[in-house]
Order: sequence, then structure tokens, then C-alpha cells
Amino acid sequence: MSTENPQPLWQPDPARIAQARITAFQAWAAAHHDAPAEGGYAALHRWSVEELDTFWQAITEWFDVRFSTPYARVLGDRAMPGAQWFPGATLNYAEHALRASESRADEPALLHVDETHDVTPVTWAELRRQVGSLAAELRSLGVRPGDRVSGYLPNVPQAVVALLATAAVGGVWTSCAPDFGARSVLDRFQQVEPVVLFTVDGYRYGGKEHDRRDVVAELRRELPTLRAVVHIPLLGTEAPDGALDWSALTSADTEPVFDQVPFDHPLWVLYSSGTTGLPKAIVQSQGGILVEHLKQLGLHCDLGPEDRFFWYTSTGWMMWNFLVSGLLTGTTIVLYDGSPGYPDTGAQWRIAERTGATLYGTSAAYVMACRKADVHPSRDFDLSAVKCVATTGSPLPPDGFRWLHDEVRDDLWIASVSGGTDVCSCFAGAVPTLPVHVGELQAPGLGTDLQSWDPSGKHLTDEVGELVVTNPMPSMPIRFWNDPDGSRYHDSYFDTYPGVWRHGDWITITSRGSVVIHGRSDSTLNRQGVRMGSADIYEAVERLPEIRESLVIGVEQPDGGYWMPLFVHLAPGATLDEDLLDRIKQTIRRQLSPRHVPDEIIEVPGVPHTLTGKRIEVPVKRLLQGTPLEKAVNPGSIDNLDLLAFYEEIARNRA
Repeated sequence: MSTENPQPLWQPDPARIAQARITAFQAWAAAHHDAPAEGGYAALHRWSVEELDTFWQAITEWFDVRFSTPYARVLGDRAMPGAQWFPGATLNYAEHALRASESRADEPALLHVDETHDVTPVTWAELRRQVGSLAAELRSLGVRPGDRVSGYLPNVPQAVVALLATAAVGGVWTSCAPDFGARSVLDRFQQVEPVVLFTVDGYRYGGKEHDRRDVVAELRRELPTLRAVVHIPLLGTEAPDGALDWSALTSADTEPVFDQVPFDHPLWVLYSSGTTGLPKAIVQSQGGILVEHLKQLGLHCDLGPEDRFFWYTSTGWMMWNFLVSGLLTGTTIVLYDGSPGYPDTGAQWRIAERTGATLYGTSAAYVMACRKADVHPSRDFDLSAVKCVATTGSPLPPDGFRWLHDEVRDDLWIASVSGGTDVCSCFAGAVPTLPVHVGELQAPGLGTDLQSWDPSGKHLTDEVGELVVTNPMPSMPIRFWNDPDGSRYHDSYFDTYPGVWRHGDWITITSRGSVVIHGRSDSTLNRQGVRMGSADIYEAVERLPEIRESLVIGVEQPDGGYWMPLFVHLAPGATLDEDLLDRIKQTIRRQLSPRHVPDEIIEVPGVPHTLTGKRIEVPVKRLLQGTPLEKAVNPGSIDNLDLLAFYEEIARNRA
């Protein structure tokens, strides 16, 4: 809290503040839009939320957003959900992502790295040519604005080309990483009914090749809307019958044509799982993502044409989409396809060195793993180009801040950031002109009226409350797929505080304006930044005949770790022996993802429920975090209160 960290760990020097793009933006906005010239970031932020329309107009002018038809006003209806941004305007996201190709054709747009750690550049001109060729082929396949195009792809240049070509034709992109099993992918793609599927034959991870041709065959069988499948031979295999070959679709020298679509035209679908049912299919707009990412990357991350932007991610996580948007600021982006710790724990630092990364993003879990493994980044690698190390996925513990400061550089900007798949951006995090305090995010983002509220909707300072956003952001979902009346969207964010976005994180906003994130206030599992609902795990595990019922909990630990136990209530006569333990793990690994294999599998006498029969996850999580039983749960809402004593005992033993 604010009293604990009076001295900042790091402070930008006057030269860095003067050179920051956000400083230039503030001076320009003061001259052109009556923004405050004095008072630094706090004054700029206050203006950005109080004068929301003017702020977002200023963003579009500062970044020279190309509207092919002008907007009638910045914000039509501003009620949430359903705020209307820039009505009347048309534009194209991919056109903006390729703008740097007009002036920097021979410089690298992409740097691709695999587990050999060799760096392969793709120039702006080559990226533009491939996007032009593929976009023309998509049109000839009958892909029209609004059609869904899917990718079952690792973090490789082909994925970027496919996304941009899809956006160029006004299609709607959606992707899953190839470590997702068929069931996980189908739970996502079947909802949106794609017409084209881009796929690899397999991927390399941890020094091994993983053949995915059987999964691809299953996807083709189970996605009846597909008109075309495009084969990318990452492992060198022949295209299967009826599939098109990637190289044939991207070989022409074709200038891209960019469909000019309405500002709120869908750009992509991301997936964030609730705790019951199918993953939510979150639709974000071309214009909303464009302006939000220009703000976030160009001002908060301070990225421009001279930068190299590396974030360790996969195509199944929103950070991949965010990374691709680095192209909007003319930045060279680094695509790493492989294990985060291969051939050794220090692998990501080696990639940062080899690519000359200026902003390197990773997970808090990776930072803590490096600390435990006694990695010494600055001793072993030349990280002189790195200006900022950013972390997300879970809150960076205080020890992580200190380790980065001590082991990378004492003059290092450490940006712990927090946002969500739901907005594909950050609510709070990086500000290049502000100090960094241990354990804290620097500040809420511009245009984001971030607050901490108690259950009655009272604004809190220096106290833990619910993370809420009280004004609309352009990248908030335009809708969920297959949610015709908007009820699922409304219930996900707006049922607690009407008209106000409740995100599901516990936060503190300190009296100095910084932010502390305390983890999820709901029970979504968040493993290395990839969120998965417990329902996915129950569905897979409970297909095993020995499992009567299960309960999975993700518990943020005080040391920054994340403990994910799976509790199993066995069928009569079954025993939790090595064979069953192994089958449970293999089931989750194959059907869902290796990241969601539990840390422990524990036999329990039963799973507690609400009176309406829903498994109770949040109260059990609170018990496991040490909350006393009487504070963790309303006893009148539980079907068998005696069962909770068992979970309380587990928490006591662990403590």
C-alpha cells in the first residue's frame, strides 16, 4: 500500500521524461485540445477521463488515423454496454498495421525466432507483399466482410500474415495455439463457424516435434462450415488431400486492397472462459482495437519505429494480438515460437539479446522461475538495448521487482501491467514518465476511469475492492458471438454494478495513484496468462468413469506462485492410484492443454455446492488462501457445510 513503499525502486531521469512520446502528446494536446500542460501524468489522466470524447479525438489526430469516411462524432451512445464509438467512420486495421512499409520497405517488420534461437527477418515490403497476395486469394475463395477465418497456428510469421490478410478483406480472425487439444479448439471455433482454417502439420516445443495432423483432420471433420483449409508445413509434411498450400497463396506480387469497414466492424474473436459452459467468444472491433492499441503501445509502452518489441506469448493468448499491434507504431515485432525455458531457463533473455529488444514482455511466473533457477541476465547476456521489462499474466510479486532491478539493471523501467482478454489491453500498467514502486503498477491507463469499489459501489482508496471501469473503452467487446440479446455479455461485466464494468479482479488504488492487483475475484483459472474456465477441466476429467465429480481451484500464492489443485470425488470402488493419477493428467494434457495439468490431485469426500446445485469455487479458493470459514462463505447457501471443514483442514496443513 501507499505507506509501505515511500521510496520508488526506479525513477525516470529528466532526459527520459523529456524524450517520452507521452510528454510530446501532452504538450500537443495542451496546445490543440486544452489538455493541462502542467501537472504531469496525473493531470493528463484526469483530463482523459473527464473529457473522454476530446481525448479519443486527440488520439486519432496524434496518430494520424486514416478515416476513409469521417465520423459524425466521437461517442454516440456512451452507455455501457453498447457505447458507440466514431459512428459513421470507416477505416481498416491492416492498412494501419502496414503503413510503415511505405517509408521503410527494406527494414524488418518481423523477427522470427525458433528454438535454435536463430533470427530470421521479414521486411516490411515482404510482409506487405504476402498480405496482398493472401488477401486476394481469400477474396477469390469467397471470403467476404464478416466471414470468420481461423488459425490453428504457433507464433510464426504466417500467423501475422493470415491475421492481416483477414483484416484487409474485412474478415474476422480467430486463433488457437497448436498445443490446444481438439476439444478445446472445437469448443471455440465451432461457436464462430469459420469458412477458412489455416493450420500447421505440427510444432516444435522443448526440443521435440509434436505432430498435429490427427487433430487437424478432426477439426476438418467437425467444422462443417469450412470452404478451404490452408496447410503450412512447419514439420515439412505434404499438404493433406483437399488442402491448399501456403506458399501457393502467398507467392504473387499483389498490392494489398483494404476493405474500408465501419469503425465497429468485427476484427477478431478472442476467448475467455467463464466458470460454466463454453468459453465466451469475445468480439472486438477494427476501430476500437486500432485506437486503443495506438494509445497503449505508442504512449504507454513508448514504442516507435526505432524499437523492437518482444513479448513471450502464443496465438491462444490476447498478448499475441497485442504484440502484432506493435506494427501500428512502426515497431519491429519479435515472434518467438518455442518453449519459454528451452534449452535452459534463461532462454528468453537470450532472445531479447539476439533480437535487440527494447521492450521485452514476459510473465510474472517466468521472472520468478529465473529468480529460483539463479539466472543472471545482465551477467550472461548483453541487454543494453532493453529499456523496459514488462510482465503480465499474474501480479509480479515484490521479489520479482527487486530481482529485475538487481539482475538486469538498476536503471530499468519495470512495467507490471494488468488488463484482460475482454478488452485486449491494459487497465493499468506502464507509464514511461512515472516512478516504479515495488509490487505496484504505475497508474491506470489514459482514457480508463479505473476505480476500486466496495460491494455497495463506494469508491475506495488504499483499500482492497473490486476493479471497475466507470466509462467505456473503445476496445470493450462490441458483443459476444451467439449472444443475440446481449444477456451473456451483460451478465459477465455489468450485473454487479449496473452500467459499470466489473472485471473480476481485486485491486487497491493507492493515494499516490498507483495500482496493486491482488488476483482474481472470480474463479477463472489463469495459468501463465492463459485463462481457462473450470468447466473445461470438469468436462474432460469427469468423462473418466472413476471420477464422480471434481473441483479445480487456482490459488494465487503470497510468493507470486500459482497453486492449482484438482480435488476429485471418486466413484464407489475406485482408488486414486498411480494409474488413475496418470490418466487424469494425460486427459487434461491431451484434451485441453499442458498448461492446465494440475499441480496436485487430491481425493476428497465430496464437492460442496450451492443450494441450486452449482459447485462452489470462490469460497473454497478463499479457504485455501487462509480466509476463516465464517468469512469465506455464507453458510445458508451451501448444501453440505461439513464438507468445507475438509478443505479448511487442507489449507491449515499447507500453511
